[in-house]
Amino acid sequence: MGLIKMTKYRTLLLATIGFNFSFLIWFSFAPFTGGMAEEFGLTTAEIGILASSAIWMAPFGRILTGWLSDKFGAPAIFAIVLAYVGVFSIASAFAQDYSVFFVTRLIVATAGITFVIGIQHVAEWFEEENLGLAEGIYAGVGNAGAAGGALILPRVFGEGWSGPLFSTNWRAAFFYTGIVSIFLAIAYYALGEAAKSDEKREATKQNASLKGWIYTATRYGTVVLAAAYIMSFGLELSMNGWLATYYREAFNQNNLVIASTFAATFSIAAGLLRPFGGYISDVLARKEKNILPFFEGQYRGQWTFLGLCFIVVMMFVMTLAGLSGVLLNAVVVGFLVGAGCAWAEGAIFAQVPAMFPNSSGAVAGVVGGVGTVGGIVYPLFYSAPWLANLHLGYSVAALTMIPIVVLSAWVFRPEIATVANTAGFTGISESESTATADD
Repeated sequence: MGLIKMTKYRTLLLATIGFNFSFLIWFSFAPFTGGMAEEFGLTTAEIGILASSAIWMAPFGRILTGWLSDKFGAPAIFAIVLAYVGVFSIASAFAQDYSVFFVTRLIVATAGITFVIGIQHVAEWFEEENLGLAEGIYAGVGNAGAAGGALILPRVFGEGWSGPLFSTNWRAAFFYTGIVSIFLAIAYYALGEAAKSDEKREATKQNASLKGWIYTATRYGTVVLAAAYIMSFGLELSMNGWLATYYREAFNQNNLVIASTFAATFSIAAGLLRPFGGYISDVLARKEKNILPFFEGQYRGQWTFLGLCFIVVMMFVMTLAGLSGVLLNAVVVGFLVGAGCAWAEGAIFAQVPAMFPNSSGAVAGVVGGVGTVGGIVYPLFYSAPWLANLHLGYSVAALTMIPIVVLSAWVFRPEIATVANTAGFTGISESESTATADD
C-alpha cells in the first residue's frame, strides 16, 4: 500500500509523469550536440553514432524490465531505473574523458526502458475497452518529454550558462536532471501500487515464467507488432536524437534554440497525438467498424495498418521537402512524420494489452524492446557518409519499412489475426507456457 490510496487515474498520472521525465533525460543530449562535438572533437558522423548509442541498451533492457514488472510489480522496477539513471546522469556531467562520458550516457539512455514498465502498470489498472486511450495518454504525454527537453533545456541552460558548479551548459543540464530523476524514483516507489486488485496482481505474476515469456514472445501477434514498432517508435527515437542536428547542418541553421525548437515540433506531434491513435482503435473495436474490408473483423489491426502506410509515404516526402531547400517545408513534413508515428504507436499499444491481458509486461517488453532497433539503425542512415546529402537518408529508411508493412498485411488477415495470440513461430503449446512462476 502506497502513501495515498491509488486509483486508475492516479496511477495513470504517476506513470505518465515518470515516463515523461524519463524521455526528457533520455534525449537531454540532443540540444547540446554542437557544444559536445566542439569540446570532444566529434564529426557529424560521430554525432550520428552518439544519437544511435542512446538506443543500444533499450532492446534487451525493455525485454527484461517488461518481464520483471510482471514478476515484481511496476513501482519497484520503475523506481530502480530512475534512481540509477539519475546517478549516472550526474556522473556524466563531471566526465572529462570522452570514453567515460560515452559510457555514462549509454547507461543514462536506459531511461527509455521505463516505457514498458509504465505500459504494464497502466494495463494492470484499466479495463480492456479503454486500454487504447489510457495507454495512448501515458505514452503520448510521456513521449512529449523529448519535446520538453528540446524546448526547456536549451532555454534554462543556455550557451551563456554560468552556474555554481559548471560553466558549461550541457554539463549543468545533465547534473540537475540527474538530481530530479533520483527524487522521482523515491516518489514512484512511495506512491505506486502494482495492480488494482490482489487477484489481478496474482494472475499477472503467475504468467511471469520463462516458458510463458517464450510462448508470448513468439506468437504472430507479438512478432508483427514488434516489427511495426521498429518503424514507428524506433523511427521516433531516431528523429528525436537527429532532427536538431539535421536542421542545423542541412540548412545551415546555427541558432541552437531555433534548431531545437524546430526539432521539438516533431516530438510534440509524436507524443501528444499518440492518444488519438489509441482512442480511434478503441472506438473501432467497440463499434466493430471495418475501414479496410480485406481485414474484415480486425478493427484494431486495420487502424494500425493504415498508420504504418502513412509513415512510409511521409518519409519519402521528407526527402523531397529537404531537397526543396526550404527549411519550413522540412519542418512541416517532419511534424506529419511525427503524427504518423503517434498514430501507429497508439494503435499498436492498444492491441498489445488487449491481445495479451495477463502478460502485458512481457509482450510490451518484446514489442517495445525490438521496436527500439529502429532508433539504433535509422540514425546511421541519416548521417551515412556515402549519401550525396543529408536529405536522402529518410528515403533509405522508408525502403526498409516496406517489408514490415507487407508482414503486417499478412498477419492482419482474418484467418491469421484470429489466432495471432496463440499461433506462433515455435512449437511450444499454450498449456506448456502456463507453468508456475518458479520455473
